[in-house]
Amino acid sequence: MDNSDCDRIFALLSEYLDQELPPARCEELELHLSGCPDCIEFLQSLKRSRHLCHQLGKSIPVPPLDQESMAELRGAYEAMLARRRIVK
Repeated sequence: MDNSDCDRIFALLSEYLDQELPPARCEELELHLSGCPDCIEFLQSLKRSRHLCHQLGKSIPVPPLDQESMAELRGAYEAMLARRRIVK
């Protein structure tokens, strides 16, 4: 598996979550996800982002992230970027 595989998967994740991909493509994507921690982490982040966006339309305001949570997200993002740089 190389970065081009991950780049291709990243490009499909929104369609995957929206259930807009054909079954064969979903199976291919799920096979990749089963062995790629970086793509799993990105998928989880995308799911969280989608959830927050859906909350915007509701009457209950979404509370801002506390500094500790924001630092944790930044750390996970920076770690993912560092791992991708090592693989290149």
